[in-house]
Amino acid sequence: MNEMMKIGIVCFPSVGGSGIVATQLGEELAKRGHEVHFITYEVPFRLNLEAANIFFHEVEISNYDLFKCPDYTLTLAVKIAEVAKNYGLDILHVHYAIPHAASAFLAKQLLNHHRLCVVTTLHGTDITLVGRDPAYLQIVKFSIEQSDGVTTVSKSLRQQTCDYFGINRSIEVIYNFFTPHPQYQGIKPVRHRFVSGPQKLLLHSSNYRPIKCPEDVVHIFTRVRRKVPSKLLLLGTGNGIEEVRSLVDAEGVGEDVIFLGKSRDINPYVASADLFLLPSSQESFGLAALEAMAYGVPVIASDAGGLPELIEDGKCGYLSPVGDVDKMAEDAIHLLTHEELYREFSSAAQRRVRENFSAEKIVPLYEAYYRVQLKNVEHDLC
Repeated sequence: MNEMMKIGIVCFPSVGGSGIVATQLGEELAKRGHEVHFITYEVPFRLNLEAANIFFHEVEISNYDLFKCPDYTLTLAVKIAEVAKNYGLDILHVHYAIPHAASAFLAKQLLNHHRLCVVTTLHGTDITLVGRDPAYLQIVKFSIEQSDGVTTVSKSLRQQTCDYFGINRSIEVIYNFFTPHPQYQGIKPVRHRFVSGPQKLLLHSSNYRPIKCPEDVVHIFTRVRRKVPSKLLLLGTGNGIEEVRSLVDAEGVGEDVIFLGKSRDINPYVASADLFLLPSSQESFGLAALEAMAYGVPVIASDAGGLPELIEDGKCGYLSPVGDVDKMAEDAIHLLTHEELYREFSSAAQRRVRENFSAEKIVPLYEAYYRVQLKNVEHDLC
């Protein structure tokens, strides 16, 4: 049996892909006997603090009149150093480049050659959006270069990171994973709330930023609805949600579009869908698509970013060029009107997740990566 490690995890605690992945990883590591310490400003929204081997350390954010904006980077660095020293952390796994990787670098300086090994996972917008802001570019590059180990959630994101920042260091690709809730396997638990009879339920879940192309979701649905009796369920919220509402009204499909908003547990809604729509212009991996596939829900998506690494085109979903809503709609209609083909896609989606993106497949890759990086750090200190 592998030796237990003491692992600190730093992530954003709010709803979002990186926080979800970090929380699930921490819980899986704890199940495997590792001691896991979450360090952030509030309890991650999906974290079970009652589980064995899981601890939470709150970062207090001071709000002095002298500071125009409350500081988090420095207080996080101090808390990381404190937890690392008091609990003897071996690994600090930070999710998202800034401010987390920058705070980790400062924490190591505070610890003064403590053997703490910092692993940074890049999730996407820290590279493709925030990292390209001139105000942050240099600190993002520096934080990546100063980390002991760096991982990305797709080959696509690794290539973007290396190309844009001119980084030559080794970066490991470790995909996201998802474990479907057994309670919702093989059933459509809340489907009856939204559709009846032959109607189909299409689903989209995101933060409705422009890169998610939420208006394309409406355009796809409008075309599908003309051929297949269906409804569209929209999960989540964000700055672009009002534009989506306006488009729904303009298209005259308001009676068939349900805005559900935020939900603490999206599993029953995802499991109840017939198709998942993800026409994004950029996706570093596509965690929402992974969740849908795990429940046997085929995905109609763009071929952007890491989505082709997740979705096998023509086997468990269909990929199209960004913005090609006509083809996406045609693919959706084709699947929804061919029952045997749909069943094949549904089974293939679940099989692909089980064989390539399960916790059993991915978490040991992180454990192995931690051990290699920890050995490298210990060697450098000798």
